[in-house]
Amino acid sequence: MKTLLLRDREIEPLLEMNEALEAVEQAFREKGLGRVQMPAKTYLYYEKYNGDLRVMPAYMESMDASAVKVVNVHPNNRRFNLPTVMAVIILIDPKTGAPQAIMDGTKITAVRTGAAAGVATKYLARAGSSKLGIVGAGVQASTQLKFMLQVADISEVRVYDVDDESKNRFVTWASRNHPDVKSIPAASIEEVATSSDIICTVTPSRKPIIIDEWVDYGTHINAIGADAPGKEELDPAILKRSKVVIDDWDQAWHSGEINVPVSKGLIHRSDIHCELSEIIVGKKEGRTSPREVTVFDSTGLAIQDTVVAKLVYKKATEKKVGTEIELSTLPGG
Repeated sequence: MKTLLLRDREIEPLLEMNEALEAVEQAFREKGLGRVQMPAKTYLYYEKYNGDLRVMPAYMESMDASAVKVVNVHPNNRRFNLPTVMAVIILIDPKTGAPQAIMDGTKITAVRTGAAAGVATKYLARAGSSKLGIVGAGVQASTQLKFMLQVADISEVRVYDVDDESKNRFVTWASRNHPDVKSIPAASIEEVATSSDIICTVTPSRKPIIIDEWVDYGTHINAIGADAPGKEELDPAILKRSKVVIDDWDQAWHSGEINVPVSKGLIHRSDIHCELSEIIVGKKEGRTSPREVTVFDSTGLAIQDTVVAKLVYKKATEKKVGTEIELSTLPGG
């Protein structure tokens, strides 16, 4: 039994933004049709080190795809010269249960997160949205810009980060790689919020950083950062007046943007419009008015990792990328 080992440097050239966007939208479609198995992610908390570990399995029968991801979030990793998020994905053959591939999941996690925001923006943003605001200039900021460009005619991006070096680094990167987009370093989060048609929040915040009065009618928000209990980035008043769309009920209730206001009784299930997958398959309506404020609460789903990992594996085998290893020498192995 051979298992394909794929390193980060081998995976990155195989990831095309348009292909990842299409794959993630298909994953949401399968979810909307009730054709996935996906338990909510399981957490281990390393409180001593301000970090956590998540385990995320999924099976998509119609696509013959199954995978398990193990991923961490350690906001203090910059001091160790390590990414905040690191991941390993095991792609499983549903027929035998054998590991088809073991691959670095860090880049896949970044790409599928951006792709999910791209899909949500496609269905929820106001027509003609052209001004993008990003709060948090880490790794995910560049991915958010790449996917917003896939689904909207972005003419300018305004970014804020508490770390000026990170903010300026992003502006330099964006100006070099996307010269048709005006890249602006913002002096404050308020400047980002009040100047943008689409806002992407990608921070580890545990208190609201976007205030209700800053958000104009017609704005779409991708709330990405709240992906564990206790995290939140948006003023609950924003959620109360918005059409809130989540990626998964169980995960959002436990660890998404809505988790803190739900635990405090500030919002209830009746305040949530639906899951994104329901809009994609036509069970629910998306945006119905140019004045609506829409919010996508993204916790990150194992089905997203699974379809992107399957895509990477297929392209790797076609291009003969990676290293085959023999994990088992048992009979039949």
